[in-house]
Amino acid sequence: MRHRLLRSFGIVALVGAAFAVTACTADATASEPASEPPATAGYPLTVDNCGTAVTFDRAPERVLAIKSTSTEMMLALGLQDRLIGTAFSDGPVSEEWADRADGIPVIDEKVPGQEAVLDLEPDLVYAGWESNVTAEGAGDRGTLASLGVNTYVSPAACQEPGYQPESLTFDDVLAEIDQAGTIFDASDAATELIDDLRARLDALTPDNRGLSALWFSSGSDTPFVGGGIGAPQMIMDAAGLTNIAADIDETWSSMSWETVVDTNPDVIVLVDSAWGSTEKKIGVLEANPATAQLPAVVNRRYLIVPFATTEAGVRNVEAVETLLAQLAEVPSP
Repeated sequence: MRHRLLRSFGIVALVGAAFAVTACTADATASEPASEPPATAGYPLTVDNCGTAVTFDRAPERVLAIKSTSTEMMLALGLQDRLIGTAFSDGPVSEEWADRADGIPVIDEKVPGQEAVLDLEPDLVYAGWESNVTAEGAGDRGTLASLGVNTYVSPAACQEPGYQPESLTFDDVLAEIDQAGTIFDASDAATELIDDLRARLDALTPDNRGLSALWFSSGSDTPFVGGGIGAPQMIMDAAGLTNIAADIDETWSSMSWETVVDTNPDVIVLVDSAWGSTEKKIGVLEANPATAQLPAVVNRRYLIVPFATTEAGVRNVEAVETLLAQLAEVPSP
């Protein structure tokens, strides 16, 4: 197994003097040292990422993406040639970029361990969650850095005090796209993507009926729901829905079924994932005697969104569009 060593700034290859020796003379002439290659504009670049300073000497070229948000950020920016592998996907890649994902190896269905990561010799691990780059995950950030592997966590997923967004907005999401464009020397592609997402967002008309909603992410005995400060809240706001868990100061949180019943949501957002399908969630709602009597369950006022669109990233506008298209078919309670 080969591990890359951390490269420090300013290290240049030394070119030994070459001597031309002829058969008829003892005179030798040293060649001129090769000139140092010009520095790439904008590098070295240091970013403060979830409280960790990450320095890029150049645009990353060998990237392992963990979670769908990081994978699809790379694909949306047209950087699929930089991906040496993906891991821990939340679902299928968007059809929009499916062709770009062809041939990219899936390293692990979950988070690969440090040894497996180092065997790939990445120069960057791009993680959707902070927990992806810990000693229990792909490797501790400091350890990986000492071995020449940078790490970058989606800023919206930061949990460190002062770094977690107080209440996620689309401006935060677009800012990550802009920063990713800077890191990967793909600012033009980032600007184009941001402009497209802004235009799509501006073209949306929120549902104006004041419908309340439960964001049902996972769980059976206790539901795991979208709280009031993260992507679920941001997406529901843009769709015109009132989150019954808006007063919970978390991105996602547990909530008792009793509270769900008491709030009696008009619609239920079902987050579809490989580990928690829509059918499974509907089964949970209909098997629970309390929730089975909710009008939203009785009348199957369900809205379905893929998990990969529900974490802060390039598919959040798509999530809003998906909700609005389904809300157009939902009769008023």
